Amino acid sequence: MNFKGKFGPLLIAEIGGNHEGDFKQALRLTELAIESNADAIKFQIYEGDQLVSSLESPDRNKHFKKFELTVEQHIELANMVKKAGRMYIASVWDLKNLDWIDPHISIYKIGSGDLTAYPILKEIAKRNKPMILSAGLANEVEVLDTIRFLQNVNPFYKEKDNLAILQCTTMYPIKESDANLNVMETFRQKTGLTIGFSNHLEDSYGIEVAVSAGAEVIEFHFTDTRFGKVFRDHKLSYTKDDVHILIEKIKRINTLKGSYVKTPIPIEIENNNEVSFRRAVYPSREILEGEMFTSDNLTVLRPNHGIDARDFDKIIGKKAKVALAKHQKLSWDLIK
Repeated sequence: MNFKGKFGPLLIAEIGGNHEGDFKQALRLTELAIESNADAIKFQIYEGDQLVSSLESPDRNKHFKKFELTVEQHIELANMVKKAGRMYIASVWDLKNLDWIDPHISIYKIGSGDLTAYPILKEIAKRNKPMILSAGLANEVEVLDTIRFLQNVNPFYKEKDNLAILQCTTMYPIKESDANLNVMETFRQKTGLTIGFSNHLEDSYGIEVAVSAGAEVIEFHFTDTRFGKVFRDHKLSYTKDDVHILIEKIKRINTLKGSYVKTPIPIEIENNNEVSFRRAVYPSREILEGEMFTSDNLTVLRPNHGIDARDFDKIIGKKAKVALAKHQKLSWDLIK
């Protein structure tokens, strides 16, 4: 399965731009992300001039230019991730970069800002690789329209295992009241596709709730430390130790969620609780031989010895073969 992780949901450590254009730092972050035991490690591939207008938004254009890595550097990072047995994922924000990075990509990630960038989505969809969409900034109609667009370009994306939709709020960081995790269930019901959560909260509680609610993909930003950093993404990023703690919490959540099949648990049976906690039919007072059983002279009590409480109505109207004591265990051979 494309969206299956070692601990349940696919855990994606998003390095993104946290290297801030420093390749040595990118290597260090990749090494730490591998050590974190995340299932996948994600980067962003872009060139400032192919992403932001230098005239309409010159400051942001300069920002992204400062964070650029070279083709060779991106390939080295991808090889490092794959050699470690992790999944390499990337958001490719420039179509001319698709050809050289495609052989390395396991899953394409579409960030919230590109949910409506149909020309880019169309070219990526032609690659016939699994895709994850973040739904920040969008309303339900826009999300469903994009899904239909992708599926019309390539029916490959009609399969649950090939397209995932992540609830996301595009702010860094967000308040808990802005997480709207219930939207995941809306996506599940409306699309039948894989659902998940892209975390922009400052702690792990949102992820824990999302996993409990059935998230199959979890994306979180990743850094070496949150201290002494200026770039906004570091503030809501996880460190290696944070991911280790998160994984232990997810294991605990999985244990608590347990099976989809409702059946008595062995410990209940071993402790005879199905008898000691359940009720049987008992005389509520002394009953004479030949006396008719009624709701006035019968009751249901623990333990479930004799005649099960579910058979109470079957006894009403019948008669006692012998005299019975109050709270005496009943059996069918005592009834006529």
